[in-house]
Amino acid sequence: MSLCELKESKFTLKREQNGVLLNPRAVCNMCKALYRDPKILPCLHTFCSDCIARLEPFSVSSPGSSSRDSTAEKKQETGRGRSGKDSASVTITVLCPDCDAEVDIPPSGPAGLSTDHLALDDVFLETLVTDGPLGCDLCGEGDAESRCEVCSVNLCEFCCQAHRRQKRTASHSVQSLQELKSRGRICRPVLCPLHPGQELRLFCQPCDIPVCLECAATLHRDHHCRPTNDVVDQHGDQIRELVSGHLRPLLERLEESAQKVEDSQEALKARVETTANEVRAFARGYASAVEAHCLSLLRCLDEIHIQRRNQLHLQRAQLKQALLDVRGGVEFAERLMSCGSDAEILSAKGVTLRRLTTLAESSYNPHPATATPDDGSSISFLPRESAGEVDGYPVIGVINSKTVDLSKCTVEGLHQVREGQQGHFTLVCRDSAGQQMTRGGEHVLVSIVHKEKKNCTIETTVLDNDNGSYSVSYTPGEPGTYSVWVCVKAQHIKGSPFSLNVKRKFQRHAGTFHCCSFCSSGGSKEARCGCPGTMPGGFKGCGHSHKGHPGKPHWSCCGSTVEKSECLPQSVTAAVSPRSHLRTVEL
Repeated sequence: MSLCELKESKFTLKREQNGVLLNPRAVCNMCKALYRDPKILPCLHTFCSDCIARLEPFSVSSPGSSSRDSTAEKKQETGRGRSGKDSASVTITVLCPDCDAEVDIPPSGPAGLSTDHLALDDVFLETLVTDGPLGCDLCGEGDAESRCEVCSVNLCEFCCQAHRRQKRTASHSVQSLQELKSRGRICRPVLCPLHPGQELRLFCQPCDIPVCLECAATLHRDHHCRPTNDVVDQHGDQIRELVSGHLRPLLERLEESAQKVEDSQEALKARVETTANEVRAFARGYASAVEAHCLSLLRCLDEIHIQRRNQLHLQRAQLKQALLDVRGGVEFAERLMSCGSDAEILSAKGVTLRRLTTLAESSYNPHPATATPDDGSSISFLPRESAGEVDGYPVIGVINSKTVDLSKCTVEGLHQVREGQQGHFTLVCRDSAGQQMTRGGEHVLVSIVHKEKKNCTIETTVLDNDNGSYSVSYTPGEPGTYSVWVCVKAQHIKGSPFSLNVKRKFQRHAGTFHCCSFCSSGGSKEARCGCPGTMPGGFKGCGHSHKGHPGKPHWSCCGSTVEKSECLPQSVTAAVSPRSHLRTVEL
């Protein structure tokens, strides 16, 4: 609904008072009753004079300050004979009850505001319509049938005829009350507030207010006053120009904008409701999926419970039977040995030994790791683990029941390292099916001990990767063979302890390298190197075949042989030149 339609609906809306529908234009919005001396606020909203007087002041201006509407009000006060002392009074600002606009009340109070004569016409028409037959205002005896619009009196048929016969009132406009009711509009004369009974027929141009004949003859004696019907077009044109030239286009734009806002509000409301329904539907679907997932988890948990319980029942039955068999054999053997005679012992020896041997070899003998009762500690709920989708909705939370099987755990990356070099390997915990565990948290202990030097150990660091694997790092300080103990839950995994070989680290050789003196001399046994070093085994140390051209060329380094691309022959008497070499060799 547009702003204009809202206003029209406001005007056509009827109020119900004492069971009778009233025209809202005749009712004050503050007291909800028919107007009593209606006054127009500067914001063009009308209220009863006494209702305006009861409004709480919003602010009070000092006598020196000027009000927005003080000029026109002072002109009216001057025209109505207001004194200068009253004009200097404080001005009170109130908030309009309809639009919350700040409006100034004249120093004279609500009486200084303009009277809403249109509201008075509506009040009179409402009274005329709702109060039923009216009495004659002149004789007071008969029922009024007509009304003089000039004198504003209701007349019976006899008084109406007399009113028309009198010379002074013969020209007055007299209308039938029935016609006024059907027309829905009554034009009443506007009377002077200073001279009751005198109609405002003149307009004082200097004071810019309508006046009566007596006001024009006394208070406005020196002012230029003209009949109202001569100046109404001039002043009405100003109003019409503002309305048609500025306010009507503004009104249309405001109505259009208000309609857009209204449409946007409706669209927003519809979109919000649609989205809310989508959210509710999603929530219901998601809640149903979560509930279904919850039931699935509980069923899975029940299945795990039944499976583990059956395993415990079987383990208990096997242990009970083994316990009975072993206890029976032990008790019989102990009783035989403690109470039996030599002959009795020897006679029962055969069957007793066979039974005891059978019990020792083939009886149920559980491994300590597998014989540990399953107390359910491996069962846990992982609330943040993805569980796939249920009816198209992603859900989280899984039941984890995997346990570490020590016989399936593996060690990866345990290779030979060198002294001082950091080594790494990975422990992978697996379940009975050989699948890697999906979470960490296991108690892992890794110890590396020298096989020959028991007091030589290597410090290790274990990092839980939270995916069933554990990264182990270490740095050996001495070469040799080490035992690597890998334990989970204080028990060795399969293959533990493992063997680790640590080799001696590489060292950079800074010695002097030179050519073999025998080869350099062309095969002379008496040749000696220029350096103080010696060849082990003399000239035989080179291992060459020195008949003819020397064999495999090499370099000699104070007793250590290092291969070189070629021999450098020297004279027998010349010393072999030393050469520095940076090759790294293993010592």
